[in-house]
Amino acid sequence: MSVDTHNEHAVTHDDHHHGDDHDHGSFKSYMIGFLLSVVLTAVPFWLVMTEALAPQTTGLVITAFAVVQIIVHMIFFLHMNHKSEGGWNMLALIFTIVIVVIAVAGSVWVMYHLNVNMMPTHDMQTMG
Repeated sequence: MSVDTHNEHAVTHDDHHHGDDHDHGSFKSYMIGFLLSVVLTAVPFWLVMTEALAPQTTGLVITAFAVVQIIVHMIFFLHMNHKSEGGWNMLALIFTIVIVVIAVAGSVWVMYHLNVNMMPTHDMQTMG
């Protein structure tokens, strides 16, 4: 192979994009995501440590913050949006959410019915 032919096939780091045509994020977007993640972690931690709210309310607030944190990670760190990968990322996300909801709802339903149908009643003490 001649030197000219070799130079024509040489690929510099700047020319090699792995076929990606979407944004990989900037320092500013990573810092925004990082700061949001820190706040979305620190607030629930503070709520638990100070016992500022009732336990049930604290659990709901932590769950809400967790959902928001998932969204922040997907947008700022995984770069998921409706345009990435031609919309396939969003379709995969929706499919995953549906499967998780079915699995969680089914598990809760089964556990509830097992608890209702399998636990002994309090009338068993009076039968003896």
